[in-house]
Amino acid sequence: MARLTEAQQRLVTEAVTRAEENTSGEIVTVLTDRSDGYTEVALLWAAAVAFTAMAIVSTFPAFYTGLFDRIFGNWAHDWTAGELMTLVTGIGLAKFFGMWLIQAWQPLKFFLIPGPVKSARANEAAVRLFKVGADRRTVGRTGVLLYLSLRERRAEIVADEAIAAKVPAEVWGNAMAAMLVEIKAGRIAEGMASGVTEVGKILAEQFPRADDDVNELPDRLIEL
Repeated sequence: MARLTEAQQRLVTEAVTRAEENTSGEIVTVLTDRSDGYTEVALLWAAAVAFTAMAIVSTFPAFYTGLFDRIFGNWAHDWTAGELMTLVTGIGLAKFFGMWLIQAWQPLKFFLIPGPVKSARANEAAVRLFKVGADRRTVGRTGVLLYLSLRERRAEIVADEAIAAKVPAEVWGNAMAAMLVEIKAGRIAEGMASGVTEVGKILAEQFPRADDDVNELPDRLIEL
């Protein structure tokens, strides 16, 4: 992942600082290249292609044995069951490893991952990071994680108990929309800063800043 510049990181950090001036809520921002490696999805695609190829060869053996004979000059060759099985297996293995290798090209790999799987993995990663970095780490349990995964093109907002009890999940829609408009235009830092600003407005309404409030979680953008 191309790291954000120091100025872009500062833009997000300053947005968090400003947002927290009016609320006791604590906002944590995380930017990552991807939420998962999706190795098992790549394996499933490779296996699916391999078994499909094997099924086709098994259905039309004469075509493939004839093609093989023409390529290698075995014009009068009489194929045994064992040789045919070897041919089917060999083609299946070739397709499996070929499909596995071409998925090394990341745009294709992520194109082949179903949308619901990407969404689920992004959500799981956001919740996991929230539990590690923000869950129950504030006195009033008012931590919020704003998470952006670039490869999946997914954003998540995860809130601590006190906030979740007062703010329905759908209320975060404005923050998500403000963030995604900028991100779709290629302005990642600006998008996260916009999302933080909207989150701050929501928190200020429900959790106004107290006179004795202290900053309990880091304001800086975390890049993974």
